[in-house]
Amino acid sequence: MSKSKATATAPTGLDPLRGPIFSVRFLLSLLLIAAGIAAVVLWTIHLHDVYGWQPTAKDKSEPKPLIPGTGKLDNWNWVIGFGLVFLGLVVAAHPKTPLGRGRGPVIGMLGCFLIGLAWICTFYVFANRAPGSDGAVWLLSDLQQFNLMVGIGFMAVGFTYATKWE
Repeated sequence: MSKSKATATAPTGLDPLRGPIFSVRFLLSLLLIAAGIAAVVLWTIHLHDVYGWQPTAKDKSEPKPLIPGTGKLDNWNWVIGFGLVFLGLVVAAHPKTPLGRGRGPVIGMLGCFLIGLAWICTFYVFANRAPGSDGAVWLLSDLQQFNLMVGIGFMAVGFTYATKWE
């Protein structure tokens, strides 16, 4: 008599019913998301250094960005950072990752939809604050109208999870 799938022994890191828990694709998606978050945070830190910068007699040059060359990209830094986050989430929607099979697509889809909706609603509540002013939310005020693209981007990633839902 053969063992059922539920009681069969599995190698470490492998769920016998759903596939591998950890894969190279999953690691790649985590690295892309982390790199995107780091890019957004570093660019935001640089912008806040520029907002608080006061020229002195000795030093009249603006603060240099933490990553060389990003100062010339200006608003494209947002596209690069959030694009990496979105790409990482899309890569995580593959069936070889935990978010791509079982209940994962539903969780990813609803999570992305709710994050996008919350991002846009929060932006509209705090939209009247100028970057660098008192009471401004550090990332939302820096992005200004690009917040709408970020919220809609999260919702678009949610649709990639919706196509994986069975």
